[in-house]
Amino acid sequence: MAENFIDYVKIYFRSGSGGSGAVHFRREKHVPKGGPDGGDGGRGGHIILRGNRNMWTLLHLKYRKHIFADSGENGGGAGSSGSQGEDIILEVPLGTVAKDAETGERILEITEEGEEKIMLEGGKGGLGNIHFKTATNQAPRYAQPGVPGIETAIVLELKLLADVGLVGFPNAGKSTLLSVISEAKPKIADYAFTTLVPNLGVVAYRDMKSFVMADIPGIIEGAAEGKGLGIRFLRHIERNSVLLFMVPADTAEIAKEFNILLKELEKYNPELLDKERLLAITKSDLIDEELKALIKEELPNNVDCVFISSVAQLGIDEMKDKLWVLLQK
Repeated sequence: MAENFIDYVKIYFRSGSGGSGAVHFRREKHVPKGGPDGGDGGRGGHIILRGNRNMWTLLHLKYRKHIFADSGENGGGAGSSGSQGEDIILEVPLGTVAKDAETGERILEITEEGEEKIMLEGGKGGLGNIHFKTATNQAPRYAQPGVPGIETAIVLELKLLADVGLVGFPNAGKSTLLSVISEAKPKIADYAFTTLVPNLGVVAYRDMKSFVMADIPGIIEGAAEGKGLGIRFLRHIERNSVLLFMVPADTAEIAKEFNILLKELEKYNPELLDKERLLAITKSDLIDEELKALIKEELPNNVDCVFISSVAQLGIDEMKDKLWVLLQK
């Protein structure tokens, strides 16, 4: 699965150029010197992105290094306009962002099923000489050329759309939790970076309600500067409404680890700290009530916490309740 999850592609695009307007005069058997009747050139093809909720990767675009739309046809005689160039419509997963490859400037983003946005407009077709006839110039011998298409390199990035994002160091139990409370089947093992791709799971809640949870690969100290898997996966957290921080109960300094995670998010994007958050102390089946009380005293006041164990199914319903309340905010 890891090799199939592609969340970043760089492609050189070119929209279609507009066709040129025609310089043409009406010539018939009984009208040897008719007026201008040159038609307009056709518009060049647009390059369009369309949202598709059944897609979850940019894999289908990985090997397409160049994508060019067709140009519009030139205008003809008798006022006939040239055909417009065929548009290129690329289907992409929801959460896809298009950016200028050189400047990093955001061009557009696709977040809804069936949503279509023009990423690069095709060039306009030129006007034929029929438009330039005046009282003093009855036979204009010029027409407009078509507007050239736009050529540029664009980066397409995928940022997963999920309600709850799991944030924690490698081996914090994120994949195990997702496998227990949803139908997702992430790879689970006891070594760092078992999760190399984000996993999405739908979590069933009370009264037939549900929410989407994303297991995002583990953060390490320095991730915002590119260490470990770096910022490759931090961008997926940007889309989540609520962040569920996960720290194991056997961690030496739980508050310190929580603060390191917060700092990495802040360094990457300070706006992430504005999101609703909940701290889950995992592997809580290994500790007693007395130790839980001591841990609570150490925790920062700015975050609510819940003690859970995915294996022992401890505190899972309480955690879901707290997450649901945060999601309703």
